[in-house]
This record gives sequence, structure tokens and C-alpha cells, in this order.
Amino acid sequence: KVAADTIKILVATDSHVGYNERDPIRGDDSWKSFEEVMRLAKQHDVDMVLLAGDLFHENKPSRKSMFEVMRALRENCLGDKPCELELLSDASENFGGAFDCVNYEDPNINIAIPVFSIHGNHDDPSGEGHYAALDLLQVAGLVNYYGKTPESDKIVIKPVLLQKGHTKLALYGMSNVRDERLFRTFRDGNVKFFQPSQQKQDWFNIMSVHQNHPAHTETGYLPENFLPQFMDLIVWGHEHECLIEPRYNPDMEFHVMQPGSSVATSLMPGEAVPKHVAILNVTGKNFTVDPIRLKTVRPFFMKEIVLAEEEEMKNVWRKEGSRPIITRFLVKIVEGLIEEARNGWIEDHGLDPDDIDEDEIPKPLIRLRVEFTAPDGGKFDCENPQRFSNRFVGKVANVQDVVQFYRKKQTVKRKQKGEVDAPDDSVINQLALDNVKVEKLVREYLTAQTLTILPQNSFGDAVSQYIDKEDKTAMEAFVNESLKDQMKHLLSSTDGDEDDMAEAMDKYRSKLEELFAAGHIKVPSTRKLKPRPETWDSDMDGEWADQPAAIIRDEDEGEGDDAADLGSVPPKPPAARGRGRGRGGAAGTTRKTAAAAKKAPAAKAGRGKKKAVESEEDEEDDDVIMIDDDDEEEASDEETLF
Repeated sequence: KVAADTIKILVATDSHVGYNERDPIRGDDSWKSFEEVMRLAKQHDVDMVLLAGDLFHENKPSRKSMFEVMRALRENCLGDKPCELELLSDASENFGGAFDCVNYEDPNINIAIPVFSIHGNHDDPSGEGHYAALDLLQVAGLVNYYGKTPESDKIVIKPVLLQKGHTKLALYGMSNVRDERLFRTFRDGNVKFFQPSQQKQDWFNIMSVHQNHPAHTETGYLPENFLPQFMDLIVWGHEHECLIEPRYNPDMEFHVMQPGSSVATSLMPGEAVPKHVAILNVTGKNFTVDPIRLKTVRPFFMKEIVLAEEEEMKNVWRKEGSRPIITRFLVKIVEGLIEEARNGWIEDHGLDPDDIDEDEIPKPLIRLRVEFTAPDGGKFDCENPQRFSNRFVGKVANVQDVVQFYRKKQTVKRKQKGEVDAPDDSVINQLALDNVKVEKLVREYLTAQTLTILPQNSFGDAVSQYIDKEDKTAMEAFVNESLKDQMKHLLSSTDGDEDDMAEAMDKYRSKLEELFAAGHIKVPSTRKLKPRPETWDSDMDGEWADQPAAIIRDEDEGEGDDAADLGSVPPKPPAARGRGRGRGGAAGTTRKTAAAAKKAPAAKAGRGKKKAVESEEDEEDDDVIMIDDDDEEEASDEETLF
């Protein structure tokens, strides 16, 4: 029985529903794990579910993915159990959209367990209308989509204020923003946090983020010390390694919880850590965490060896025709990992090894990393990795990439003219060990050489769209647009001299890189397609969007997206909203790097059942004040909630 003053929250993140859904073995893994998460929420009778991004693996999820998510939400979140959470903030400012109210207060549907979610980098808004998949779930009444970041260079974060009994919960959320851009926005003091102005010390403050946690690059992450010190708990999405036990940050005086993903989307060491979700119990200003091991997750075991250091392989490099010896040695290791995965599954599920149907045990994910550098003058003759992996068809789930061969760093040799530079092997090996996107790998290659025409950071963004968003025309559109802009610029700024042209190209490329880094331009995120013919049958003929004839290639066509082309600057964004008259509110707070305090404009009245503080007659004196952290204690308790 949940105590009257305890808010019970199931915390999860990175479900990636739809990942590898066309795989005949692993296709259903992601939605089955999400279904288990929602089933746990119902079994443990939680008050709410908190998701920290990447519910879907794609920002345009397939019908099957959307169906499975909606089914799991409907089966476990709808019901006649009353929701005991009281919303005190202005729902129109927290959620927006067509229905500006929290879903459990909608009189037309009965929500027993509300779900609150931000979006991640995989399920972000895109296309006409700038809608996300979460917008569809919200308009269906299944999810409360909060923490939207419509302006990445001017971010305002207002909490969802909830109360149960005497426990007050301020739920902050910041959906994914490109890491480098977010770093700059925080550094420039353009991120403002609002706080409840009344009884500030009584609120338990939780924030959900979806950014890089470790510093992969100098600015490609979100430092913990950028977040406000008044937070009590940070729920960190995006990182797939499960670090479910909250870690205390003594400098910032808050805890950080990293739930990790519920499905392995890469064969990296971080994904091999057992997957968990957590039950978070908040009572007053205190909290406890109860981790729960997920049982539907496919077992994943990984091992790394150095052939030259293995006792059985020490002299093999001297022998001719050593491939069969090496292959037998590696097969033995892989079979041992398969057996270890089988025994682990049986133990975790409490099954009897002597009375079990082998078909009930899922085929495991196995990854063997082999460093096969031989001493000078020798060679380890290894089998083709795909051919080796195919030996385990019917035994493992990843039949194409069981083994991964690599060599240790070689001595740097002198580069010949025209030869393409590549990053050091140590960088590549580290990238392989980390759970990183292909975009980061491309960035390392681009850093190691100098592009003369194409802007480097825009190039990386186009690669990201091609890989992460599966936009098959992103690279083609980027290259064509860049070349067209360069030619137009050269024709207008040079007289045909070769040296002048080279200098002009370099300057213009640098200018585009600066504009992109400042957020003034971005690579268009959607491709333009011709209307699908009425006679087109997707089941018989395939997806219309995948057909070459579907793509509009006319250079003179109008823009089909709200994204600015390379070289163009978008209009100035509208001013940020002020407060509305709702059931609650907040006093604005900036980070310590913010500009001087100033008054925010008032906004239209918001929807709400009651006011938490002063009457409407006093409204003119109760505008939200943006105050610096250092002056926070001097703020009057009479400031209204937003």
C-alpha cells in the first residue's frame, strides 16, 4: 500500500521501440521490454511513470512500433483507479498542444497511471508542423509530453508541479538538444529555470535530461555543474549503460541516476551491464530507490582477448597454415560464452536446468573482440569474421558479427601528398569501446583532415541525419547545396584567378562553419517526395519513399521544411512566453552565467482549477521576476507561481 504522502514513480529511459524490428530474431526485443516496463508499473501500483527520452528508435516510427507502444500504454495505464496526484502548475505551459491539460484530468478518459516523457535524439520532432511521435501519443491521451525545447539557443524550463498529501514534486524536463549547441547555450547564460516561489524549500526537484554524460569531445556533452544546484535528483537519459543506483555529486549537492536502455542497440561493454528500471519513492524531501531487473532483455555477453598474450597462441604466429588452430581456439571461447549466457538466463528466471524447454531460452548476443597483432615478422592468419560468425547460426542472435578483429596502434608513417588522414587507432579503438553514434566517428575522421569546399560540422550533421534519421537523401542534398552555394559565391566574388578562388572557397567554407556552429543554419532534415500514385500498393511494390522515382530533384522547387538552407539565416525567433494565471507558478531563476536580472512579460491566462496564491486583483504586482542564483534567497515569498 502506497503511503498517503509518498509519490511512487517508475523511472525508465531509452526503450528504443522499433530498433532492428526487421531482424527475424531480434525484431520484437524492444517492444517486449517496453511492455515489461509498463507491466511493472501496474504490478507495483505506482503513481506515475517517468521516461527520459528515446521511447522510439526513430522519429517516424513504423505502424507496428506505434501499435505496440499504444497497446502497452492502454493495457497498463488506463483503468478505474483514481490518480492521487494534484496538478498545481499551468498545464497549458507545461504541455501545450491541442489539449492543454494533464491527461488524468481529462473527463473523457480514465487514466490510472500517468506517463510523463521528454523526447530524445532518436524520437525528436521533425517535418511539417514540427511534430514528434510523442505528440501523437499525447493527443491520444496516453502520454504527457513535457520539457519541449522549441528554441535551442534560448531555453526556458518550467516545472510540472505535482502534490500528493504533504509531498510536493517539481518535475523538470529538458528534451534533447544538440550537445555542442546546448553547451554554448548554457555557457552564454541563455537557459532559465523557474522555481515555485512559495515554500521553495519544501519541493522535491527532479530533472530529466537526454544528453551525453561523459565528455566525448570538449563541448559535446552536458556537464553536471551546468545544472542548477537546487535540484535533488537528475534522471539521465541517452547513456545506455545501466547505473541505476543514484550517485551523489558533492559539488552540486544533488544525486544522479542513469537508468540505461532497456534494449541493447550496440554490442559495446556498456550494453552488457544487466538492464534495470527503478521504483523511486519520494516522501517530503527524502527518497529511496528500489532497482528491478528486467527479465525480457536478451542476454548479452562480451569478451576481449589479445591473441599474442594467450598461452595457446603464443607460438602460433610462427607457423604456416595456422588459421584452423586459431579458429578452433576462438570457437571454443564463443561456445563458452553461449553456455554462460544459457546458465545465466536459467538462474535469473529461477528455472530448473533439468526440466526446461530449450526453445524458451532466447538466443544470446555474443561479441568476441580479438586483438590479433603478431610480433614482428609473424602473422595471425584469422578467418573472415562474417564466415566465422555464420558458424553459430541457430545458437546466437547476431549471426553476422560475433567476432570483431582489430590491430593495435601502428607507428605513424609519413603521409604522401593527396593521402587522406585518419584519426589514430587509439581514438578508433576508444570509439569502438564506447556507446557512440557514427556521427562521432565521422567527426574524428574529419578532424584529422582539412576539407576545402564542404563545411565540416554541416557534413557531420548530414551524416547524422543519414544514419540516425535514415534520411537516404541527406548526404546528396547536403553536397549539392554546398557546391551550388560555393559556385554562386565564387562567381560573385572572384575574377577567375586560381589562388583567389582557393582563398575565397576557404573563407566561405569557414563562414558556413561559423554560421552552423552559431545555430543560424542547419542541414534540411526532411527529403521532398512526389505524391504517391493512387495505384501504388505498398505491400506489393514496397514503400513509396524508398523508390528513386519518388524523390523530387528539381533545384527550383520551394522549400518543404522549416529548416533553413545552408547559407541562409532564419528570422528572429519569437520572444519567450511569460506566465499565465494557473493553479501554480514559479519564480524565474537563471544559471550563474546568466545576464542581469530582468522582468519577464506576462502571458495569457492559463487553464486551472484554482489559484495557489494571490487573487487576480493583485496580479499587476505579481509578474514573474528573473533573478540570479546569488540573489535567490532575497526573493519575496509573494512572487506568484507561473
